[in-house]
Amino acid sequence: MQEVTPQEGLARVQRGALLVDVREQNEYDEVHAQGAQLIPLSEFESRYAELPQDQEIVLICRSGARSGRATQFLMDQGYTRVANLQGGTLAWDEAGLPVDRA
Repeated sequence: MQEVTPQEGLARVQRGALLVDVREQNEYDEVHAQGAQLIPLSEFESRYAELPQDQEIVLICRSGARSGRATQFLMDQGYTRVANLQGGTLAWDEAGLPVDRA
């Protein structure tokens, strides 16, 4: 599984990758990486087909564990352009990258 730092994740998003947050709605509402699309892990298996296979996808959660599971799930479904963001939203925010807060 490919993992990227918050800085590399942001660079990929700036080049056109889709940033997908897999936390639950209440966590996302509190704080999330700017521009992240929400697909909670609890709904991921039923909604993953909404994600394009021809676009790079960077997955993010709170710390990197849930997004790692989602990344592996996408790879098992045949997605090849996926990466897990190391450290999740905590690391993204600590790095001073753009976030939206409640």
